[in-house]
Amino acid sequence: MTAPQQMTELDRESRMGDPGTERDRAIPQIDLSDFEARRSEITEQLWSAATEVGFFQIVNHGIEAAAVDRAFAMAKAFFDLPVEVKQQYPLDRPRNSGWESGTQVRPSVGTPDRKESYQITRPHMGPLFPSDAELPEFREFMLGFETRCWELAMRVLSCFAEKLGFAREFFTNAHDPSADTYQSTLRILHYPELPGDVAVEPGVWRAGAHTDFDCLTLLFQRTGQGGLQVCPGRDLDAPEWTSVVPSDEAITCNIGDMLMRWSDDQLRSTFHRVRMPGAGEYTGARYSMPFFAQANREVLIETPGGSYPPITAADYIAERIRANYGTPAA
Repeated sequence: MTAPQQMTELDRESRMGDPGTERDRAIPQIDLSDFEARRSEITEQLWSAATEVGFFQIVNHGIEAAAVDRAFAMAKAFFDLPVEVKQQYPLDRPRNSGWESGTQVRPSVGTPDRKESYQITRPHMGPLFPSDAELPEFREFMLGFETRCWELAMRVLSCFAEKLGFAREFFTNAHDPSADTYQSTLRILHYPELPGDVAVEPGVWRAGAHTDFDCLTLLFQRTGQGGLQVCPGRDLDAPEWTSVVPSDEAITCNIGDMLMRWSDDQLRSTFHRVRMPGAGEYTGARYSMPFFAQANREVLIETPGGSYPPITAADYIAERIRANYGTPAA
């Protein structure tokens, strides 16, 4: 296990709890249509967005709107289950699988996120799926949707692989879903409805400022359910936050710390958070679905330029989970 003090990512995160300031900025939007014919063009657009901003949106990505709509319907159905039912499928923290509510504490703010979540990590689900009697077709559909997310993430990562001088399939091989060491995760999130006259306490967030642990995140959102803010750039002392307008059609993507490390910091992970609604804003329930592409446990993250010491993906993810939940990660 890598010692916690070696995790420079955690040091950065612990410094990002202040509200900062806000400013409008464009989030790059990249069209993936005719992907193979336009691979070179798309690769350059992805690289530019990932090195300059760290966040971007992709459209014409190949996952049908009907599939996304059904995934959100399935997510709502799960979170609508009685608490005593959801408690039968508790979060296995070391393996990042199962349901939790209000237990994730970001190092940036030290307070629990105002949300509940359910993690689907293929090799570790075992009895953590609800039964067909409780939620018909949930397991089958969500595993199929996870596969679609994996395919799309690998397509995007193949572009970064080539730019970094790796073989095109480098990241695909590192994220092998057939192996029992697979640790990519599809996560469904529910931020409960808030009173219309909600008064925001200082330091309380739907999700505190953080970077993701992974290589690449695909985030599905619903039009009208805002709150996501990003902090492009590298100045942690005077952060400026930009709101990302949610869209049913676009998938919002960001680089994670694992890929930043793997690229010798050429690709930058970007801080983001989900703020509480302001006066006159939508205060209803908010749902989102991130897919986290995280290399298989045995894969060694070894940077081409030697900027960081080698670390296995298992140790890397375990240390990040430890920092977010405050319990030992086996």
